[in-house]
Amino acid sequence: MDRYPDIARHGLIGDLQTAALVTTDGTIDFFCCPRFDSPSVFCSLLDADKGGYCRISPVADSYVSKQLYFPNTAALITRFMTPDGVGEVQDLMPVIEGPPTDRHRLVRYLRVARGQMEFVLEVEPRFDYGRATHTVEITDAGAVFRAAGGMELTLHTTGRAEDDQGLASVERTKNGLRATLTMREGESGRGVVLEWMGGQPKVVPPAELQRLADDTAAYWKGWLGQSTYTGRFREVVDRSAMTLKLLTYQPTGAPVAAATLGLPEQAGGERNWDYRFTWIRDGSLTMHALSNLGYLEEAARFGAWMRDRVTEGAAAANGASPLKIMYRVDGSSDLTEEILDHFEGWRGSRPVRIGNGAAGQLQLDIYGEAADAIYIGDSHGLPIAYQGWQALTKVIDWVADNWDQPDEGVWETRGGRRDFTYGRFQCWVALDRAIKLAQRHGRPANVAKWVAARDQLYTQVMSRGWNDKVKAFTQHYSTDVLDSSLLLMPIEDFISPTDPLWLSTMDAMDKQLVSDSLVYRYNPAASPDGLHGDEGTFSLCTFLYVDALARAGRLDDAVLTFEKMATYGNHLGLYSEEIDSTGGQLGNFPQAFTHLSLINSAITLNRELDRRAARGVEPALASAR
Repeated sequence: MDRYPDIARHGLIGDLQTAALVTTDGTIDFFCCPRFDSPSVFCSLLDADKGGYCRISPVADSYVSKQLYFPNTAALITRFMTPDGVGEVQDLMPVIEGPPTDRHRLVRYLRVARGQMEFVLEVEPRFDYGRATHTVEITDAGAVFRAAGGMELTLHTTGRAEDDQGLASVERTKNGLRATLTMREGESGRGVVLEWMGGQPKVVPPAELQRLADDTAAYWKGWLGQSTYTGRFREVVDRSAMTLKLLTYQPTGAPVAAATLGLPEQAGGERNWDYRFTWIRDGSLTMHALSNLGYLEEAARFGAWMRDRVTEGAAAANGASPLKIMYRVDGSSDLTEEILDHFEGWRGSRPVRIGNGAAGQLQLDIYGEAADAIYIGDSHGLPIAYQGWQALTKVIDWVADNWDQPDEGVWETRGGRRDFTYGRFQCWVALDRAIKLAQRHGRPANVAKWVAARDQLYTQVMSRGWNDKVKAFTQHYSTDVLDSSLLLMPIEDFISPTDPLWLSTMDAMDKQLVSDSLVYRYNPAASPDGLHGDEGTFSLCTFLYVDALARAGRLDDAVLTFEKMATYGNHLGLYSEEIDSTGGQLGNFPQAFTHLSLINSAITLNRELDRRAARGVEPALASAR
């Protein structure tokens, strides 16, 4: 394995309050605890020397590894094949469904399927992004690592019998430990449990280890069984749904944008952000995707979380934007951006940032995404209650009064405010969905005011957002640059997917933003965004493109683009934010945006294929562009 493994060479495990990444060589190289947005315990993904890791692999250097999920679960299996034997480590985190807790477990379960294998275990924690020193206490049952501020990680071992001494050949390193263990064909029930705030080490009976594995598998199989999706793309939709669930903080229902921080949009570049927070936009779209699959409990929990943010914002606005663009998973909004100067960054991609300086930006589009999520929830039988409606009307009144102003835009660029077309069209969505909710349920509201603002918005976007020179809707009112966020215009019913203006926009995007089916967000060189460097194609936008193609009647193109995009997922079907020019994954991993858009595009594509089949029209992939 390279000093910095490819981003795609990772699997994700989690317990619904935090998550960890496991490489294809058995290394946990990213883990924050006790929450997604907490300081790191293992972070060699961002600094191989100072970040910390936990590795289990064969002692022999020459081996081949393969990685897969135990079917229909979030339990990860990494298999090692050597001339002497085949072994595997199963990684999982027992699910926590209750309130927030400081106790979290990483279970690493060993098995040898053929021959024999000598495993090596290395545990090298580095608390608080490698900034805190710690002590190491080794006992017969394991070890405990303690750092200032009450941070503590316990290593429990497992044995086959009461007289088993657990791991053999344990040796202390400068800041951790190294141990070896030989197992033979048919042996299992050995391994370790890493527990945050786990107290003194103890030997875990093999039966307990098996119970943790069985209970975790049963939870995920039961959860997946609630899905109402029966379409053609079941396998990738299921994996994407589980990924969204893994990225959701169970105590509040708030999903994070990605499990990681600091993974770059360009290797060696500065476009490196912390995505371990809840964006109103991403959260709303995530719940939209999950509710489309029948996961109404998740949608309801996020709806309650967002209701609280709307209520807080409506009460404290005083003329300012009532909603922030992002929050922590508990609803707090202290996201001060800080640079970790001591971290090298993945393959030298610096600076490594924690927190997010874009949190204070004005992004008008969030009101459309939030209102649409509320509207979709209502359509699925999750109506907004009285207090929530009262708060929502105040927010929509604010939108009606304040939509006609520049903002920073959906992509959180740092190049200043513009009259972004996407923000304006999403304000139209906010007003349109609020009007429909008021009319559907006969709720009190300033409907006449909202209708006037909505219609004014529509007229403005159609006249100023359209650029006759390029024959397309453009990124903002003063540019010729295209922007693939506008692929949502027909998806959210702002414009018909077969309107000549929209079809012309699609043709322009094909020429300027699409590269062999992959879609760029926009061209940074043509539209400076205040940052140096370039970026890859944006996977969210590629799946939005699939959706738009299918709706526009270009169904064969949509099928081919979807199938091509499937080849860019990793060996587990996971996606980061972007794809580079050689097909590698870039950006934080795995990314909710990508997986939610995969789900929605799969649903649209399946529906349109069913409609074509009902008309008796056979697919003609050979005619795809």
